[in-house]
Amino acid sequence: MPAASFDQARRGIVSLSAFLEADARDGGHDPTLLQPGNMDRFVADLKHRERHGLESLGIYRSDGKPSAVTEVTRVHVLTAVRRILRTVLESGECERIGLAREFIVAAPAGGNYRSVGRRPFPDHVARALADEDNLQHLDEEFDTHDGGLRDIWETLIATGRRASEVIKLKLECTARHNGMPMLWLDQTKVGNYDQAIRIPERVFQRLGERRSKTIARFTQRHGRPPTATERENLALFPTRVRNPHGTKPISYSHFQTQFRAWVDQLDLGHYVSHQARHTLATNLLKHGAGLHHIKRYLGQVSQRMAEHYAKVASSEIDDVLQHVWVAGPGAPNPGELISGTTEPMSRAQAQALAIDLSRSSTPAEGGLCTFQPVVNGAACPWNLDCHNCKEFVLSGADLLYWRRKREQWMSIAERAPDDATADYLHKVFEPTGRAIDGLEKALAGLGILGDALALDLRRPQDYFQRLWSTAFRASDLAQTNTDDQDEYDDAEGIPA
Repeated sequence: MPAASFDQARRGIVSLSAFLEADARDGGHDPTLLQPGNMDRFVADLKHRERHGLESLGIYRSDGKPSAVTEVTRVHVLTAVRRILRTVLESGECERIGLAREFIVAAPAGGNYRSVGRRPFPDHVARALADEDNLQHLDEEFDTHDGGLRDIWETLIATGRRASEVIKLKLECTARHNGMPMLWLDQTKVGNYDQAIRIPERVFQRLGERRSKTIARFTQRHGRPPTATERENLALFPTRVRNPHGTKPISYSHFQTQFRAWVDQLDLGHYVSHQARHTLATNLLKHGAGLHHIKRYLGQVSQRMAEHYAKVASSEIDDVLQHVWVAGPGAPNPGELISGTTEPMSRAQAQALAIDLSRSSTPAEGGLCTFQPVVNGAACPWNLDCHNCKEFVLSGADLLYWRRKREQWMSIAERAPDDATADYLHKVFEPTGRAIDGLEKALAGLGILGDALALDLRRPQDYFQRLWSTAFRASDLAQTNTDDQDEYDDAEGIPA
């Protein structure tokens, strides 16, 4: 049984036992005396303690103080009690000890609790946790035996790994391949072993120094350097507790306890080390990485999990889509990338580009007009024939519009009376098809083709919904406003 499940079961049984000690006959020690009412009162007491934030029965924190009952506590306790009692019932053990079946079935399901995902670090917290003076403080005050807490934390910041993956690193976990510094680790949560990711040179050097310290300690303890076989099994961050061969790493709880104490002393609020993973994922997405890249780098099971970690506002995706431009069907080279880039860009660059493009274009049906006299407010000399104009461009926000156009043309061509007509229609639409293909290629290069297919920024129905389909004429609405004003003026006795 995993340690977390065992601890949950222990907490559930301790809570129930402590309540029965005070509520049941014979202190709950005689199972034949337990009745459904005892279970009902236990559940009611637990919920009462949750509502008023009262202390748990029999459960204490590491500092010796009673733990308060929360929503999470209540769910875990009830789930554990129900699971254990159902196991007793199914095994037939309840009949042997005389425990009433009614008492067991009265235990309710724990249910679910509202799970709030971790957020990326705010900027001021990220700066504080990466500040050299603060890191030095972590090293000197909270890692008095030089176990490598700072090395673990800096690796987490740079790589976004799970804390357990870094803590369990082996001695020979780094190497250069084709001149690039690489980190080899086990992603045990998803079943990937001996996986390599590229790491910054600074982290590579720091882990190399930690390796030298670990080898020196082994040599000091055994009077000789480790053999090749021993090096393969040595932990990079070995614990000092019952670890003569240096193969056991420090515990996850030890790292988390010291990290939490460090953050508390910095007076930053409640933050945990796992938020570094969310921060890196979000920064990767903001700088142009696709979700499939983030999923692979962070070692996640699905792209949905990558979306959970990479928290970014949809407006940022919208910005990127709208400043990826390709030449329209009427241009000499339809589909040619004329603005934007398939290379990742910083958010500052994206915002600057968006401002620049908004000044040099004006919205048109299915795209943008870049003819400057029209942008400046003059009438269109080509009678708004945008789709055949060389000044017309397609943006990433228009992809779905043009995909529907392509489907419409293909449907018409399929219903053509003869092959000659169908060939003519295909030939007429061929420049538009090239423009659409070029746009899809540019978006795929940025890794946001899926986002473009999920957003339809040019369709007004997305904003106005059913109001758009009421089909009022603008002149009718203006006349209605005038009539209302006339009636108001008459009521006030003011001449129209």
